[in-house]
Amino acid sequence: MIRINDYIDNFRTTFPHLRDASPWDVTQSISSMLIGIIRELDPDNYSIEGNIAIHKTAIIEKGAILKGPMIVSENSFVASHAYLRGGVFLGEGVQIGPCSEIKSSIICSKSALAHFNFIGDSIIGSYVNFEAGSLIANHYNERTDKTVWASEYGDRINTGTNKFGALIGDNSKIGANAVLSPGTILSVGSIVKRLELIEQNK
Repeated sequence: MIRINDYIDNFRTTFPHLRDASPWDVTQSISSMLIGIIRELDPDNYSIEGNIAIHKTAIIEKGAILKGPMIVSENSFVASHAYLRGGVFLGEGVQIGPCSEIKSSIICSKSALAHFNFIGDSIIGSYVNFEAGSLIANHYNERTDKTVWASEYGDRINTGTNKFGALIGDNSKIGANAVLSPGTILSVGSIVKRLELIEQNK
């Protein structure tokens, strides 16, 4: 069993009710999960409109598109023309660059996307950096059997879903124009080179 807290140090603190959930279970249920959390947020600290909650210290530039449910935490930044949809959680101090798209994902504190990034159905640890143009693919468009598998320490695990991107450990660095294939699992402090393709489940 892949334990998210083995990859992301504070995940259990932020999401105590998800301590035994698999990464793909989290991304599939993220919308309903966030709606529940939003109900418990302090309106003195968050501006809440429908199912979107934005901390009052966060900065959302004009032209960003936000589709809930969504939580944008303290001191986070979302640049112009970013597109966030399908259930998104941004932890404290997260930086989202221009023209980046995030779908059904959790991005933990102090992580950053440069620009022109895509993150789909994924869980990203703290202090993770994505250089420009790096992508996490969440679906096998080219395969007849589109089931996503994940690998941990040589063991292959059937996620039971057709859409799952990646679990990325704290302090990882993803180089410009790199591509992480569906089902990628990166340990703490991983480095993906520029233009590199990570394909753990061929």
